Amino acid sequence: MKEIVLDTETTGLSVRDGHRIVEIGCIELDNLVPTKNIFHFYLNPERKVSEKAFEVHGYSDEFLATKQKFADIADDFINFIKDKKIIIHNAEFDIGHLNNELTLIGKPKISTANVIDTLELARNKFPGSGISLDALCKRFRIDNSRREKHTALIDCDLLAKVYINLIDQKEPKLDFQNSDNVKVEINNSNITYFKKVVLPSKDEIKTPKEFMRTVLKKNHL
Repeated sequence: MKEIVLDTETTGLSVRDGHRIVEIGCIELDNLVPTKNIFHFYLNPERKVSEKAFEVHGYSDEFLATKQKFADIADDFINFIKDKKIIIHNAEFDIGHLNNELTLIGKPKISTANVIDTLELARNKFPGSGISLDALCKRFRIDNSRREKHTALIDCDLLAKVYINLIDQKEPKLDFQNSDNVKVEINNSNITYFKKVVLPSKDEIKTPKEFMRTVLKKNHL
């Protein structure tokens, strides 16, 4: 199953104040494994970046002025996410901004039915605990040292790892067939290791009384 991990950066918080998207980043997952399919663009928002937003992502008006507009990349974006679940941290924010951009150019909105919000997953799984992206990276021991600023692609990469940890609740899988070396897969920490398993002998799987008789007989010979 293919899914899209998505993040945006904007000129400010609310579309009601006319704020626009300045960066879109998407990473494709195929059965929870990142593929080489990435969608990433810096965008000219056609307005100034607020001071607070600049402090968050560091994209200046001068830097963005030469970039493409959302309308220029909209069709490619729509095709990239088509028929796939979209993974977002705090989906209300990103979907609000994306749907505003789509509305401005007469394109259909993204349905929230296709969206998985990792903020809600984390809130349900860890009630009362920190559920920011940084807090979840710390909880799952994911290295976020590259995240000096909020940038869409780095945040997508971190979110993909957080998402895999949030949803993966499988028990370790043990396969005892035809080998003394048993592969143990612990999915929620992305660890695979090998462990020596000592299987019982034919004598040991006899009834306890029969086994004890065999042991006593051997000891008195």
